[in-house]
Amino acid sequence: MPRMSTAATTLPDLAARMRALATEARAAARALATASTAQKNEALARAAELLTSQRAELEAANAQDLSAAKASGLSGPKLDRLRLDGGVLQRLAEGLRQVIDLPDPVGAEISRSTRPNGLNLRQVRCPIGTILIVFESRPNVTVEAGSLCLKSGNATILRGGREAQHSNTALAGILRAGLRAAGLPEAGVCVPDTTDRAAVGELLKLEGLIDLAIPRGGESLIRAVAEQARIPVIKHYQGICHVYVDRAADPELARKLVVNSKLQRVSVCNAAETLLIHAEAAPSLLPAIAKDLVAGGCELRGAPQALAILKAAGIPCSAADEATFRTEWLDKVLSVKVVESLDAAVEHIERFGSRHTETIVTRDESAARAFQSRVDSASVFWNASTRLADGFEFGLGAEIGISTDKIHARGPMGLDSLTTYKWLGDGAGQIRT
Repeated sequence: MPRMSTAATTLPDLAARMRALATEARAAARALATASTAQKNEALARAAELLTSQRAELEAANAQDLSAAKASGLSGPKLDRLRLDGGVLQRLAEGLRQVIDLPDPVGAEISRSTRPNGLNLRQVRCPIGTILIVFESRPNVTVEAGSLCLKSGNATILRGGREAQHSNTALAGILRAGLRAAGLPEAGVCVPDTTDRAAVGELLKLEGLIDLAIPRGGESLIRAVAEQARIPVIKHYQGICHVYVDRAADPELARKLVVNSKLQRVSVCNAAETLLIHAEAAPSLLPAIAKDLVAGGCELRGAPQALAILKAAGIPCSAADEATFRTEWLDKVLSVKVVESLDAAVEHIERFGSRHTETIVTRDESAARAFQSRVDSASVFWNASTRLADGFEFGLGAEIGISTDKIHARGPMGLDSLTTYKWLGDGAGQIRT
């Protein structure tokens, strides 16, 4: 890998370097598109071995990032996300072996038909091409995203946060060594050699060289990428996920699902941020659910009717306003509202939701099917935790991220989502008349 540059550069020079990088990746993408499954798996297997055998070198690179991060005042949780130790590297190696075991999507047949004129048509999966991944902090994304792109026959340019540049470069070097060992171009995995933020803007301009951008991180990062890009972007801005407890909900199931959806892990995009509860169930069931949440350290923000019920039950709750229901807390805080009907729940989700994940808790199948049909989100569950909206939980093996867009990919994105398709036509001289 090129040495990381920290010196200031002129914009024309930076633009030229990013174009050269993307051109190299584009050429590698053509080779990866036709690489055999065996070759791609060999590259991943070799990389998995190197994650163990080169542990000392990887930890030394990570130590440089940790030292600089501590000096800049980076907080404890962020330092934890940045740290690469033996356990993290072992998990990354195991993740690569899991990707090896996943079916290769390239060439998979989606549909087949024969036209009246005898033309045989097949719709088959093929790689997207060159994918730019823009992410924050966690260097493990370099291996996870890079391996998924490699297995699906795509070249990838990985642009992580500047605080992890040494770690990202070292980990990308592991994947590049794997590619070399398999006889594939190492430019199939690239990390820009600069921490200059303007490099991302230059890469996002390169339509014709980069086919897709996938930002992973906070809302501000994702919006910045979407606003600058001249290439397609797959994204989700927020995870404002809802649990709707219907009037026909099983009380114990409702308590279990609300608590798991909110508190199992609060800092992720598929954690519930709003509880909606039917007015007929609220007087008896809301205090019971709220006690469980408060026992787990959760703070409650209630709309007027919910606030009144909880205060009468002696349960701490502060008043909610409209901004409350537009907030992705990513913390032990939950917005609560009593609704008069399933219709009102659907309308609330339409107004305040982020089209990520919603669930209904009910014993009434007709209500559940109406909810699933009418709610326009990437994942809509019946009697299941919102935390299940995840690539591993969906059986995808791994995910590149979660999309709330409606074009190409939606919800957890696995290997299939990193492919597009083409039509193959086999004829015997057919012409258009």
